[in-house]
Amino acid sequence: MSSTKKVLTLGDRKITLIGTAHVSKESIEEVKNEITSEKPDCVAIELDERRYSSMTDPESWKNLDIIKVLKRHEGFLMLANLVLGSFQKRMGKNIGVKPGDEMMAAIKCAEENGIPFTLVDRPIQITLRRAWAKNSFFGKCKLLASLIASAFDREEVSEDQIESLKKQNEMDTMMGELAEFLPTVKEVLIDERDRYLATHIWNSDGKNVVAVLGAGHLPGVESYLEKINDAKAVTDTSDIENVPSGSGAGKIIGWAIPVIIAGLIVAGFIFGGKKVVSDMLVSWILWNGILASLGTVLSLGHPVTILVAFAGAPLTSLCPLIGVGFLTGIVQAVVCKPKVSDMENLQDDALSVKGWYKNRIIRVLIVFILSSLGSTIGTFAAGADIVSLLSNLGIH
Repeated sequence: MSSTKKVLTLGDRKITLIGTAHVSKESIEEVKNEITSEKPDCVAIELDERRYSSMTDPESWKNLDIIKVLKRHEGFLMLANLVLGSFQKRMGKNIGVKPGDEMMAAIKCAEENGIPFTLVDRPIQITLRRAWAKNSFFGKCKLLASLIASAFDREEVSEDQIESLKKQNEMDTMMGELAEFLPTVKEVLIDERDRYLATHIWNSDGKNVVAVLGAGHLPGVESYLEKINDAKAVTDTSDIENVPSGSGAGKIIGWAIPVIIAGLIVAGFIFGGKKVVSDMLVSWILWNGILASLGTVLSLGHPVTILVAFAGAPLTSLCPLIGVGFLTGIVQAVVCKPKVSDMENLQDDALSVKGWYKNRIIRVLIVFILSSLGSTIGTFAAGADIVSLLSNLGIH
């Protein structure tokens, strides 16, 4: 086992990297002992402002406005954040450790010793939005499937297994599996953040810095710090601090679909008359409406929401500016307004599939995602059906 501690001498600076498991008692003691004994000029923490605020103010979830979340196009991001957080929470539940306890222990220890600390991680919303935006449609489906699957995973994790996560060979295996299954996600969650963390650790004040970060980032951060020291890497991360706009191809495809469908319907009218056009329109409405409403039914959406999914999907599929999930999510939030108890139990309910459906906030997110997925599948199915109708007329 390689050490979870790396001491780097970079010019006249000393940077100590402490690799942790985020739900580990041993990691808590390790970071406290290192800060107390080393008394660095600064402690760099793998947290961003939002996560730090949620840790210091556990009641912040009560101020959540789910409709505003949907309007900001952050429905998937919120669900992903909840699932990832609940997975870590489940891992630490049996050993009495909450996710990020070692980070908070480092901050508290630094404050007790009069040592300044700095938060050096990229904002979580930027990371998740980049992971989503950079993925292909099939990559998004795989990402969504893996998130849902984690909610079904009831495997208990022992303290020894958690500590093994800090071993380099265990970490290499996990990173290899992630890179193979979701290479874009691995690039955003690991590679980009390695660079971001290293750059902001380097920019921390003082010649003696202790950095506390997840063990999975240790090799990448160490490598990038050495490149910075050797002037082989830049100390600017502005290119990975924004959400990439949709690719030109993606925008073209988004507008091409309604144009193609309209063109096919016009062709159907010219060569087949009103009967063919009627069949095409029925196909478009039924495929989009039925699959979007089916997704809403699977989400246990309210009957009104199901009707909105059926009526709205054929229209929103022709407009890239708005998706049916936006409509169904808002309607679900209005007709089944979240209660205070949903806010209070949000993180606990995210630990189980039963909780997903019981909690009205999480159910809004499921309605949003599954109705959108159903409508997307319906669009392609309807398009294939319309092409088939034209082919029957002898048009190729």
